[in-house]
Amino acid sequence: MRRSAAAAACTLVLALMAPFAQAQGNPPLREVDKIDNSLMMVAIADDLRKSCDNIDARMIRALAYLQQLKGEARDLGYSSDEIDAYVSSDDEKDRMERKANAWLEGQGVQRSDKSAYCTFGQQEIAKGSQIGVLLRAR
Repeated sequence: MRRSAAAAACTLVLALMAPFAQAQGNPPLREVDKIDNSLMMVAIADDLRKSCDNIDARMIRALAYLQQLKGEARDLGYSSDEIDAYVSSDDEKDRMERKANAWLEGQGVQRSDKSAYCTFGQQEIAKGSQIGVLLRAR
């Protein structure tokens, strides 16, 4: 009887620790392409709405999308604290800006050319891309 109680207690402890063990074994969120690339699209959309007078944000859609991404990260075993640390880290914000700039350059867009950058934003809206669906033309 004592043995089965000990086994049950051990099983319970292992079950309670499983989410923590899973999170410990996960790579940093910056290495999860689906999450990191999606956040880059959100960052670009946010910058476009701040930089371009003719572009506005679809804030409810953007917030819903961010919640969806947070849910996906949780489903992968990341805690809310890990997710919050990733999105609020100054180092990660700097890295994301560099990554977004490189991606934009790959698309033939220079953020420093405001006219071309805003035209790119309008094109993304028209295409209904992941960036575009987070924005609307004014």
